[in-house]
Amino acid sequence: MKSDKRAKGSQPRTPTLEDVARASGLSPMTVSRALNTPKLVKAATIDKVMEAVRITGYIPNLLAGGLASRRSKLIAVVVPQINNAMFVDTIQAISDELDARGYHMLLCVAGYSDETEAEIVATLLSRRPDGVVLTGIHHTPELRKIILNAQIPVVEIWDLTPTPLDMLIGFSHEKIGFAAGDYLLGKGHRRFGLIWAADRRAAQRKNGLYDALARHADCALSEVIVPLPASMAAGRTGLRQLFAQGEPLDAIVCSSDTLAQGAIMEATAQGVAVPQQLAVMGFGDLAFAAHNVPSISTLGVDSWKMGKEAATLLADKIEGKSTESPIIDIGFTLIERDSA
Repeated sequence: MKSDKRAKGSQPRTPTLEDVARASGLSPMTVSRALNTPKLVKAATIDKVMEAVRITGYIPNLLAGGLASRRSKLIAVVVPQINNAMFVDTIQAISDELDARGYHMLLCVAGYSDETEAEIVATLLSRRPDGVVLTGIHHTPELRKIILNAQIPVVEIWDLTPTPLDMLIGFSHEKIGFAAGDYLLGKGHRRFGLIWAADRRAAQRKNGLYDALARHADCALSEVIVPLPASMAAGRTGLRQLFAQGEPLDAIVCSSDTLAQGAIMEATAQGVAVPQQLAVMGFGDLAFAAHNVPSISTLGVDSWKMGKEAATLLADKIEGKSTESPIIDIGFTLIERDSA
């Protein structure tokens, strides 16, 4: 009798179609038909098969028999948005570096839903990419399972943790938030208004900001949460809402430069001088920040370097080259300009 046990420390076995068949109580032929020609199978049978796929973490191989080599030369890249200027340079740098290494990028937009990200990654993995780039470090248990079962290189970007899925390049959002608060406190500001987008990484920056402000008992804080995607219009609306609360303010902190630009526009429209009467600070150091009037004080990260390093880490691992470290902290830069 063959033992199904694996030696301690060995790689997990990739689930097979037979595993799905056993989990669903159906024959391998029925499972194959449900996955490949679902129009010929009853809906109840498809439901059983898909539940077994979810439980086992099986990844259907849509390229079976279609490849002359074991490599697809395809890298899957999953980002929340493509209309967010913060991600544009990272995406382009990944594409350029992969192209130089002989790989192709398959770009997918997952929004800010963990469940949508998991569904997209499962679909991508069925195409058997050589590697995957994920945005952020927070994923569903289902996604973690299929990623581990796929046994391919993965790089997470735009965040930082000591326990990545595989490799990681990013920065600490908490430290950025703390640095923003520390800087504004050093300028003598004590009455803060926040205009903040409702996403997880922005929330981490806000926690860091809170930690900095908590060191001063005389700080007052008001905030407005704006929906995604962040926009100049949302920045203007956010500042109007803060002003409507009637609390005195001497500094506005925004979760992005885009919101900061909108806040400056609204302050100007209401006759409030920036920075003489109201300091405004953003995040991202987007292309327009240095050229806005007034120019926007912000915290910047090298998003181009992040994309280039992510692509390099993946290509090196795929090709069996050693990497100095699986975790790269690119840090950030506080940029003092006219608005604060």
